[in-house]
Amino acid sequence: MQGNEQADLMPPRQEAVDSPAPDDSGADTDTDASTATALDGGPRGAPNGVPEGVPDAGPSVDPGVRAPLDRDEVEWASRTIGAVSDAFDAKVVGQDRLQETLLVALLTGGHVLLESVPGLAKTTAAQTIAEAVRGTFHRIQCTPDLLPSDIVGTQVYNQGSGRFDTQLGPVHANFVLLDEINRSSAKTQSAMLEAMQERQTSIGDRTYRLPDPFLVLATQNPIEQEGTYALPEAQLDRFMLKDVLDYPSPAEEADMLRRIDSGIYARPPQQVVDLADVLRLQALTRRVYIDPAITNYVVGITYVTRHPADYIEARLASYVQFGASPRASIAFSSAARARALVQGRNHVIPDDVKALAHRVLRHRVVLGYEATADEVRVETVIDAMIAGIRTP
Repeated sequence: MQGNEQADLMPPRQEAVDSPAPDDSGADTDTDASTATALDGGPRGAPNGVPEGVPDAGPSVDPGVRAPLDRDEVEWASRTIGAVSDAFDAKVVGQDRLQETLLVALLTGGHVLLESVPGLAKTTAAQTIAEAVRGTFHRIQCTPDLLPSDIVGTQVYNQGSGRFDTQLGPVHANFVLLDEINRSSAKTQSAMLEAMQERQTSIGDRTYRLPDPFLVLATQNPIEQEGTYALPEAQLDRFMLKDVLDYPSPAEEADMLRRIDSGIYARPPQQVVDLADVLRLQALTRRVYIDPAITNYVVGITYVTRHPADYIEARLASYVQFGASPRASIAFSSAARARALVQGRNHVIPDDVKALAHRVLRHRVVLGYEATADEVRVETVIDAMIAGIRTP
């Protein structure tokens, strides 16, 4: 957490300047300057750096815009988010980006896909966040024989009453962890689509609303492909963010062992806020100010993913098969607002968008087999796309 002395002030519109996109994956993804063409108001871009064909976001003042957050609201949000962060830090060593990802998801109600090798505290992190906000938590271990009814629930015949009783499945919780989701069959994966998008399940002829807040955290193991079912693009697109976790540093791993020896993981969970606070945080997040210039910046990034040949090096553009859907723009806007509030601000800055670029786009920009053969990572292509747009 960090405060901001101008948290209660509306940011002035800044002159556009060029700046590289930061890497949030922990890997070196520097791109040669010759691989990107900056949109500087030339024939392919508007004066504000938005690609041709992208409409302007409109005037800064809109009668329908919610009132911006005041100082007291930002301070309350900072204290509340800080309490959840402290509870997370008490049990999860390192994984700072994972903490930010989960906080962004908590503030937006978005879903998260986590990819890593086993043993990097994905389950611990999800359970810790759920306990900190007094939410219900269910973990589902996905296997090839898992059925949709095992997730959403089913109707069971009651011999005593002569009726069918509905038994709700484990998806009916505030926080649902789908462990190794790519091990479940396509039919079972599709059972989550309605829950994730509509926030309800259908059992028999009735629908059942899911609790609010509702957050799905799905994990997948990238090193084992036998007996797995790749997630279809339609389902991947429903995850707001995809984070890729890395091993802890030696110092962090040593700290983890010391905490185990001290018995910290056997202590009762820290319940620092409640679900009503989470719902208020979500309402405050929706009121974080985002300037029309940044809205155009977000739309421009999404546009470039669909037309990469006009803005990045031809070699990198040839790897792109499909660009991001409008859900990417929605995810950018919502997640950037949440990150701004996590950072103690009542307004979004371009760095919020850049810091989220990998997590928003890595599962939406689809590369061909040639990229795999040439060992070109999707993050490298995303960095080139970000560099091809002038920062507002």
